[in-house]
Amino acid sequence: MIVRNRPSGLKIFLLWRGSILPRIGPALLLNVVIAVLVTLAHGSLGALKIPIGTVPFSLIGLPLAIFLGFRNSAAYDRFWEARKLWGEVILRARGLARQCQSLIDGDGPADHRRGGLDDLRVRMTLRAAAFAHALRHQLRNTDPQPDTRPYLCEAESQAMQGFSNKPHFLLLRMGADLQEAVKSGRVEPCLAANVDDTLSALGGAAAACERIRGTPIPFAYTLLLHRTAYLYCYLLPFGLVDSIGFMTPFVVLIIAYTFFGLDALGDEIEEPFGLEPNDLPLEALCRALEIDLRESVGDTAPPPLQPVDYCLR
Repeated sequence: MIVRNRPSGLKIFLLWRGSILPRIGPALLLNVVIAVLVTLAHGSLGALKIPIGTVPFSLIGLPLAIFLGFRNSAAYDRFWEARKLWGEVILRARGLARQCQSLIDGDGPADHRRGGLDDLRVRMTLRAAAFAHALRHQLRNTDPQPDTRPYLCEAESQAMQGFSNKPHFLLLRMGADLQEAVKSGRVEPCLAANVDDTLSALGGAAAACERIRGTPIPFAYTLLLHRTAYLYCYLLPFGLVDSIGFMTPFVVLIIAYTFFGLDALGDEIEEPFGLEPNDLPLEALCRALEIDLRESVGDTAPPPLQPVDYCLR
């Protein structure tokens, strides 16, 4: 996610990092080249004049802009829902840490690097940090073991590798620990139900994230808008050249930048869990949760992640 102050004045035209220009640059350049050639040829292909005019573009342009705006609104709804779900993961994980410390009897906080994982409360709390990392990697199709290993015992870390859904495995392990606490009398059954509700909420947030990742905006709808936007912009010089002459490439550049940019931006934020500059900063969210959970068990917390070149991963 791009983290920077909004520029003022002419600086807004000089920004590259976080801009959609790198993505649409080749198509935009081709469109301008076509506009220059059409302007030089006065809208003709050899001896054949292309009398399109501006009316068809007026009729198509407004509906196209509306539909692009609608698609981007749907894509942003997915982005914002994904952010709310990760807010839910952080909220529930913090709540789990508090419940483990206040509702389950134990020997007190312990540093997990010095054997604290033997304490059920510490084990469940730190496993919530492993859950967040596992969910992030599940959504990005990457290996979670380097990030989850510090919070799991070696046997549990190896067992997790055999599961396709690693966040679900960690929830199962936390449920087993909660059952152990109830059987040993370390927590009242009525209070254990509250902890179980927290675990269920974590599972619900993970399932909703998987729903967003696995159900994109229908491809046919995206393809229709993509084709229409490109055909509109590539044919636009033929409709403008007779009315505005040498200004045609400049006007086409502005219109194409807007339409190509809206189309590409919708593609980028439609999948909020990726590694594009405008995607959610899942690594930073996991690190923020790590800090809270490790401090809650008396461990030394790592520093928060900082943006690199204005980009927070």
